[in-house]
Amino acid sequence: MEILTGDPITTCLSPLVHDLICNLGFELREKCDIDSIVTQNGEVLWKAITDRVRYAESGRSLDYRESVRLLGPVCEAIHLHTLSLTRAQFEMKYSPWFQWTAYPELFLEIFDALEGLHSAAISLGVMKLTSCLERALGDVFLLIGKECPFLLRDLLASAELAQVFGHAAMDVLKVFIGSPCGLNLRNILWHGFAAPQDIPPKYCSAMLLLTAGLGQLLKSYLHQTKVTLAHRPFVTLTNLEDVIVFPGVTYEVLSAVENTTMNSAFVLKAMLPYWELAVAKFKAHRFADCTMLLLSQLEAGLRRVFAAINKCPARLLTAESTILYTTFDEILAKHLNDGSISRLPHFLGEPAMEFLWDFLNYQEGPRIRDRLSHGEINLREFPREAASQLLTFSLVLLLRFTEEDTLSELKEEAGIQLLVSLAEGYRSRCHPAFQLQKQVLSCEESLRMWDVLPLPEEPRQEAARLEDNSEAHACNSLISKILCELCRHVPGSTCAVGGSDGLPPESVRLLSAGLYLVLLLLALELVSVHAVLGKSTPERQHYLRFLKLILQYTENLAAYTNQEKNKWNEAVSLTHAVLLRIWTCSEKKQMLLHLAKNSTNQVDTS
Repeated sequence: MEILTGDPITTCLSPLVHDLICNLGFELREKCDIDSIVTQNGEVLWKAITDRVRYAESGRSLDYRESVRLLGPVCEAIHLHTLSLTRAQFEMKYSPWFQWTAYPELFLEIFDALEGLHSAAISLGVMKLTSCLERALGDVFLLIGKECPFLLRDLLASAELAQVFGHAAMDVLKVFIGSPCGLNLRNILWHGFAAPQDIPPKYCSAMLLLTAGLGQLLKSYLHQTKVTLAHRPFVTLTNLEDVIVFPGVTYEVLSAVENTTMNSAFVLKAMLPYWELAVAKFKAHRFADCTMLLLSQLEAGLRRVFAAINKCPARLLTAESTILYTTFDEILAKHLNDGSISRLPHFLGEPAMEFLWDFLNYQEGPRIRDRLSHGEINLREFPREAASQLLTFSLVLLLRFTEEDTLSELKEEAGIQLLVSLAEGYRSRCHPAFQLQKQVLSCEESLRMWDVLPLPEEPRQEAARLEDNSEAHACNSLISKILCELCRHVPGSTCAVGGSDGLPPESVRLLSAGLYLVLLLLALELVSVHAVLGKSTPERQHYLRFLKLILQYTENLAAYTNQEKNKWNEAVSLTHAVLLRIWTCSEKKQMLLHLAKNSTNQVDTS
């Protein structure tokens, strides 16, 4: 498309970052003796590595550039050593030292990638290694600390890890993966800045050896302290079923992705090997690998669109250490850093933005990128459905940036048109409003079953005592009045309200009717939620207090009506009080349904 035309882009690394990663570590031509770095039995001699780290004259702050330059020959020696080993030799020499991670077999896979000299596979290996290492380091942190830092840089800077591994070893890791001033291998790959040729394989080999060396240091610490390392359980992707909108990936879809990546302006030619590897990984049922590659490349492509549509081309490249990178957080935001409105949401359209927010950002969603990049998910059991949804969405996005005459036959296929139609009709499933809809419907279904539940003897006796309870009859009257008012706002309502005699005052039935009323109120307020923008700040605060009152009522009601307490009289009093407040709020027209500019009869509630 026109917005993505221009000079071919060979790298998304800024000149300084590119020089740091691709050139600086190759300046020194000295040859390091591998025997000074690792012994014959695989023991890492940390001093040979830590002695190469340099610090600024002011004190303990690292001199990252000089450290990268001096570590270059060490990394080269480690890389040549790694390539000299057979798989069996590597496994025998180093596998025991990877057992402290939650995924020790991963490191053999990375060794295979290095042996195969496939640059995209090596980059993927570094992505997986850093996420696995971060998770393992977090487990070690919890041997001493209580709450593990969310960010890797904070984890590496922690006193807890320095206590286990030593400051010098942690400083080496900071040079490789812990700071934008250093190589920053984790971030430039996970955020889609680095093309395959931008990552020198020797840094991947060095990370393998460093991970083994950390395992050796940890063994010594565990022996001295007599403690045992425990791995945190992996997390499960939440609400994944909600975001499954596309049918399963077929051979035709995979073929379409392969064809489209070659022709779509969304894909930088330098990044094409990642897309090809993503399809290959899906075919091989390596769904986590496929998803990792797709996430990084969606970020790279969307950053390019973001920079073009907002006319800020400099944002396409990795920023220097003093400037924040342009990541998904900025790309998907409604406003730019200067406060102006981003043009990307309007350009992509609401369905595409909502799909990305659902998959990546909303707390109630699967948050796939966060959980993968921080090592929280079991890669061996990663769900096919997640990779399938992301791959299909990627295809739709690729097609959007493909000239009509280039893939006209493909775009006319009924299967492809269905995918495009599903994407264009997507509505958020992980937004808090949708999650509330689910809860309301679930509660309504539960309440519908109350009438058929058998009652124990004690509540039957309680019901008899309530027959003459004036407060229960007052509740009944209020429920009828409020329902009459609320039903006027229900779209196409045929809402039936009990006659003058009202609903039965028996305890359980009364509470059921009261809770039905609360659910109806919440549903109507949810439909009118955008009207909250029409309230002033004091009005919003008053309205929030009203909602908190209803929340407090439901919490107290649950406490009074559990099997241990059965305080039915108190439950009726609670219900009466909250009904009075709801009626007052309704009479004063203080609800959102009263503020909505259009009646709910004209609101699409499908």
